[in-house]
Amino acid sequence: MARVLIVGASKGIGFETMIQALAAGHEVRAFARSAPRIKPAPGLEIVRGNALKRDDVAAAVQGMDVVIQALGIGLADMIGPVRLFSESTKHLIAAMETHRVRRLISVTGFGAGESRSSINLIQYGPFVLVFGRAYDDKSRQERLIKESGLDWTIARPGVLTNGHRTREYRVLVEKKQWRNGLVSREDVADFLVGQIGDRSLIGKAPVLVY
Repeated sequence: MARVLIVGASKGIGFETMIQALAAGHEVRAFARSAPRIKPAPGLEIVRGNALKRDDVAAAVQGMDVVIQALGIGLADMIGPVRLFSESTKHLIAAMETHRVRRLISVTGFGAGESRSSINLIQYGPFVLVFGRAYDDKSRQERLIKESGLDWTIARPGVLTNGHRTREYRVLVEKKQWRNGLVSREDVADFLVGQIGDRSLIGKAPVLVY
């Protein structure tokens, strides 16, 4: 069992990951600006903090074995410049280096980094129009992670749904396999929790879809 920090634990993939990590017996530190909305549970430490504040992140990382980064933004936040993903990652990497925490599991998305070239022509225009700024920053985030020297795994889920955990998702590691598709937040969380004790995908950035 591991001591796991989940960055962005109050909602979405981060919240589902928190639930599943606790169920798996891990000790979890849930870190988010809206952390007070999280209900207390055995094995859970709730920490309110801002991923864009260096001192908050450094304090959250201390004493952990594994960090799962699962930040997200709403559509309204994509209208202007987006820097959340890359700026928070800079603070996170620095904190992990300071506290000698090696294992980083991070969520970006299909369309980040080199996976953008796998978006088909029909989807490409709408994707760039709606999600372009956010995914440009996710690409910067991925680059920082890959250059960090940490033991990293990046998860690139397709279109997220509110479906239940099925464990029937595909983990597409090879570029020739990459494609868009649906996947539930609960199944993404299942993958992330599985990576806590699995080192086979270190240095890999698979796409997750059904």
